[in-house]
Amino acid sequence: MTTATVDAEADGGHVRVTIKGEIDLANADVVQNEIYSSIGNDAERVSVDLTEVTYLDSSGLRVLFTLAGRLKVLQMDLDLVVAPASPVRRVMEMSGFEPLARVRDR
Repeated sequence: MTTATVDAEADGGHVRVTIKGEIDLANADVVQNEIYSSIGNDAERVSVDLTEVTYLDSSGLRVLFTLAGRLKVLQMDLDLVVAPASPVRRVMEMSGFEPLARVRDR
């Protein structure tokens, strides 16, 4: 079974979400629901830390694209934190995600 943990903390209008493990078809819906439940209506910015994600397939990308679209409608900013040399960073670059959110190293 594929596992991922989602932890979140809010600091004023900034929500920091940290995901660890793998995101794929088996758990993408659970990960998405956990992310959504951590974002309150008073948030202005959401940062998703993917530095400890070891695998991300198209289902995981769908979660991130859907999140970006939802936050845009809610007028909330999105940052993704992705390690520079990681396979997840390569997937993010190839997907064309950068116009939807800022992708940064830390």
